[in-house]
Amino acid sequence: MIHPFISGNKWRKLKFNLIKAEQEEKTNLVTFGGAWSNHLLATACAAASYGFKSTAFVRGEDVNNEVLFLCRMFGMELRFCDRESYRDKRRLFEGHFANDLQAFFIDEGGAGAEAAKGCAELIEELDRPFDHLFCAAGTGTTAAGIINGAALGQAEAEVHVVPVLKGAGFLRDEIDKLLLKEQDYHPEYHLHLDYHFGGYAKTTPGLLDFIRGFSASTGILLDPVYTGKMMYAVFDLIEKDRFPSGTSVLAVHTGGLFGLLGMKEKFKLA
Repeated sequence: MIHPFISGNKWRKLKFNLIKAEQEEKTNLVTFGGAWSNHLLATACAAASYGFKSTAFVRGEDVNNEVLFLCRMFGMELRFCDRESYRDKRRLFEGHFANDLQAFFIDEGGAGAEAAKGCAELIEELDRPFDHLFCAAGTGTTAAGIINGAALGQAEAEVHVVPVLKGAGFLRDEIDKLLLKEQDYHPEYHLHLDYHFGGYAKTTPGLLDFIRGFSASTGILLDPVYTGKMMYAVFDLIEKDRFPSGTSVLAVHTGGLFGLLGMKEKFKLA
């Protein structure tokens, strides 16, 4: 609902990065992502909208698809790199931009303290309190922001994080690094580790059927990587009587739907 390309948490994660880049008088936003990355598309559009150049290191072989086409349309320079080099993003950045004073580093997915600060603002926009808040998690940055915001603005709400990676228990450490370090601030949150459906960008027929049915019955699209898994978890926990009758649940739709185009064959639509 925020923007067609800088959608959902993408805008929130980029907001303070763009402000910092402007304050430091940087002109080129340099970031990272896969070939179907919604973050790359959001960064390309944000850069074009606010007077920056943009460069992306794209993981994997040189390809062209709908998302990368749109990135190029917004003026983003794409540099494809092998997966081994891609693992150390700081080193990759320094290897190409160490002497470029105009380059501004934005981590994959916009992850970091600035992004968490932006996501925390989501809570201020809620018009009433909720008992439970749900979000999907890749890096954990959005979750950390929501936890921070909830602790300060909706202290009674329980935050539920649905990792989309297999074996994502490590995300607790990543989230905790971004939590506010104020005295007497010890927020509790729940990690639901059983809704990864095989791992990052992995799917099952059951998940795809759920997404198709949800989208067809509500008019709200979900993607198989993030929002589909999160919403499946919400419905599954409700069916398992995790919440008492009358409980209010907020599911945060983090946007980023263009990745659907990379999985359209999996849905086998008639």
